[in-house]
Formats: sequence, C-alpha cells, structure tokens
Amino acid sequence: MALRREVLSLYRTLLCTAKTWQASTKLLKDTREEQQYIRDETRTLFKKNKQVTDPEKIKVYIQEAEARLAMALHYQSPYPRPVNIPPMGLPPSVSRGKKAQDRLRQRAKPVYLQSHDEQ
Repeated sequence: MALRREVLSLYRTLLCTAKTWQASTKLLKDTREEQQYIRDETRTLFKKNKQVTDPEKIKVYIQEAEARLAMALHYQSPYPRPVNIPPMGLPPSVSRGKKAQDRLRQRAKPVYLQSHDEQ
C-alpha cells in the first residue's frame, strides 16, 4: 500500500509541475507546448505501467520518473536527453539480429528511459 501512495503522490507532483512549468525561452507558445508534453508523457507512461504488480519493477519506474523530473527541472527541458551509443556498439539499423549488440544497448540505457521502447 505504501508504493501505491508513493506512485499517486509522484503522479500528482508531475501534473502540478506541468501546471507551473515555464519554458526556458519564456515564450507562451513554448510554455504551453512543454506543459502539454509533460501532461501527455505522464499520463501515457502511468497508463502503460498501470498493470505492473512487481514491487521491484514499480520501484524502478518510480526511480525513473523521479530522475526525469529532476533532470527536467535542472536542465529546464521536459524532453528526455539523447542516449549515446556505447563503445563498440552499432546502431540498431546496422546490427539487426545481433544479440550481443542488443544487450550492450540495453545495459547502456539510462534509468530515465527504461519505459521507452527502442525505435
């Protein structure tokens, strides 16, 4: 039950952040666009992970959301930061079917992108 309370509190925090968000450019258009992005991303990821019941996985998702919130506030950008290809790694288009490359990319995936599937 404690995890449920923590998840709901985090959800509320993210939506309140969206409401008070100010774009770094200070333009009203950019602010509204970024606020909408935060709301949409929050709803999408929380709905996607709604059926997760494993406490360890829930903790990972909570950690991911907290990391993304901290980075958004620090860098004043709600969008996830790009991920570099790990050393000795090949991009997905070149390494189709290579399990070692897939594992390497998965291990290099930062905590703030665990819910996102690779394109």
